[in-house]
Amino acid sequence: MVISPSCNLIAVIGGKGGVGKSVFAANFAATLMLELRTQVLLIDADAKSCGDQNVILGIRPNKTVSEVANFTGSLNPQALTQLITNHPSGLGFIGAVRGPEETLKVNPDSFLKQLEFLSRSYKFIVVDLGNDLQPLQHALLQEATAAIIITVPEVLVINQTQRLIQELLTATYPIDMFQLVINKVSGQGLAPQMIAQTLRMQPLGAIPLDDVTTAGSLQRSTPFVLSNSKAPVTAAYYDVARKLTGGVLQRLKSLQKPQAIVSPNSSSGDSGGSQSFSDGIDPRTALKIRVHVELIKTMDLKKGITDTQGDKGKEVALRQKTQAQITTIVDKESPGMAREDRSKVIKEVLDEALGLGPLEDLLADNSVTEIMVNGYKKIFVEKSGKVQISPVTFTSNLHLRNVIERIVTPLGRRIDEKTPYVDARLKDGSRVNAVIEPLSIDGPAVTIRKFKKGGITPEKYIEFGSITRPMVDFLKICVENGLNIVVSGGTGSGKTSLLNMISNYIPSHERIVTVEDAAELQMMQEHVVRLETRPANMEGTGAVTIRDLVRNALRMRPDRIVVGETRDGAALDMLQAMNTGHDGSMTTTHANSPRECIGRLETLCLMSGIELPTKAIREQIASAVNLIVQIQRLSDGSRKITSITEVCGMQGETVTLQEIFRFKETGFDKNRKIQGQFQACGMIPTFIEELEQKGVIIPRDMFSNDPKATATGLTKEATKIAPAMPGNMANLMKKTGTGGKT
Repeated sequence: MVISPSCNLIAVIGGKGGVGKSVFAANFAATLMLELRTQVLLIDADAKSCGDQNVILGIRPNKTVSEVANFTGSLNPQALTQLITNHPSGLGFIGAVRGPEETLKVNPDSFLKQLEFLSRSYKFIVVDLGNDLQPLQHALLQEATAAIIITVPEVLVINQTQRLIQELLTATYPIDMFQLVINKVSGQGLAPQMIAQTLRMQPLGAIPLDDVTTAGSLQRSTPFVLSNSKAPVTAAYYDVARKLTGGVLQRLKSLQKPQAIVSPNSSSGDSGGSQSFSDGIDPRTALKIRVHVELIKTMDLKKGITDTQGDKGKEVALRQKTQAQITTIVDKESPGMAREDRSKVIKEVLDEALGLGPLEDLLADNSVTEIMVNGYKKIFVEKSGKVQISPVTFTSNLHLRNVIERIVTPLGRRIDEKTPYVDARLKDGSRVNAVIEPLSIDGPAVTIRKFKKGGITPEKYIEFGSITRPMVDFLKICVENGLNIVVSGGTGSGKTSLLNMISNYIPSHERIVTVEDAAELQMMQEHVVRLETRPANMEGTGAVTIRDLVRNALRMRPDRIVVGETRDGAALDMLQAMNTGHDGSMTTTHANSPRECIGRLETLCLMSGIELPTKAIREQIASAVNLIVQIQRLSDGSRKITSITEVCGMQGETVTLQEIFRFKETGFDKNRKIQGQFQACGMIPTFIEELEQKGVIIPRDMFSNDPKATATGLTKEATKIAPAMPGNMANLMKKTGTGGKT
């Protein structure tokens, strides 16, 4: 809480205009001052105020709310005379605006800082919030000890008030903090008992209709409780003030104090926050379980989720309805809970009921790159390349299973005892793998690989120290000019993110077909067709594999085929596609070096079921793949492109490789971060001449480590290794005029 513990902030709100909120706020503030003989401050914070309180009080404010928020002077007792306008009666006042020509615009945080200072000088602060709750009004409502809801005995107003109460419950405000006051009560209209039954809230008081007294006070610009102390309407205000201050406020004030959540089975004398149930469930978790059980009894969540059918409007409505129901159950199960704890419990139960439970906050945390769930009690996250345990947990394995099913069901996938593992994706494109019992012994295991929206830009790769500008420029040239590229790396090394980055260099006019197990590639081009595999149905039929999709992609007139990951016999189909005119195609595969990548592709081709000689497979690889980009996750958690290697062709039965760029480790710094440098290996790719014949200008100095190297010069390192180059490389050097000399 921002306000002083010795101060009570009372908010006045309503569900509809014209119910007398402003008149009530001014007269109620004056009533508190007279009845309790204490300092009271009235603040007009109505978002739609035209200076109503200025008229009711008959004074012009020294400072408006926005001016108080922006006050830069010293906050001392002397400052009060500058910030507060005093009514002749002694009532303090801060206006919303000076007149209808102004609009209330203020930063809530700035005003709350000043409110903390003001609350030290006043026992009561009454705030007129109006009926339009915007960020400032919500900020003040969160600081309120109590909130008085003003309504009148009219059907339409009662409906609006009912809507307001529902919205407040959805926003997780405790129902106990709201006190109902029925204004303008006469012998006509709805009876107070009927209003109480409709709103499910017992009125704190009823203010009789007295248009004569009210109109007279407005004409004199003086609250009637000051000018007409004998009127019945004034007596009603005193009655409301006495009821509110006679015990209600003290009870509501306790809602702000942290209280331990205790087991319902514990003794009344033991309220320690560290107490646990005998079965090992802590009281907070036990409360969440009870709330979840009650929620299931009162709402058919599964039907509600199914009925939304992806409609955002229906999803929002379901979430609001569920949140209001959870709020009611929490208040019933654990009355008097601290507001902060209460809000957290409501959010956590709501996330588990309709969202991804504790994963919601982790997914929203941009510093988390990977989430690993080992049963409901252990959630690990990766931050800055380091794995650490998260303080949040699921309530139970059952709730974890529900979250998994909520992820996979909309994608037409299933996970059960027959198919106890699944690959899926979240709405934001993050990749999900889930394994359940009996394969996962200690409860369901979930792994989520997060992907940043829009991918990682080349500039970010350079900033992270994962690549250099010459390497980026080289890859850009290769992609734009249709070289076939394989991104190679270990698990979690960043292969897909790198593939996303370099795919941005594909010309926008080309037709791209992507093939993936779980769609996660984020192509920025407009002409993109995204294909995703499908698992078998309940009868074990209907599966669509990567291979099936690659074959089908060939019939879709693609300029480029991009396969998210090649890990089975689809490798042979991919190589054949690269060899049959689909230049510029790309894929990723698991391997720890460019040489291992060649062996991996060979092994995958053998898994195709087609009997081919090893040499024939290697020839397919050598003729199809132009470039291997090796990315590696190093021991310090950093990710670097450790090699860019050209596939040159065949020598005998061996695929020949030529490294163009590499990362060379040199040691560790004092923080155990790996040190090293990116190097150009001094080798000019064999395809350069062919590209130059097409008019592509490629500066030769990008292949040199010597900053003074000329556009056609090579480094001394290249001179030394020139005699050992393949014949085509030596010939190219002759043709380019270098002759192997610097």
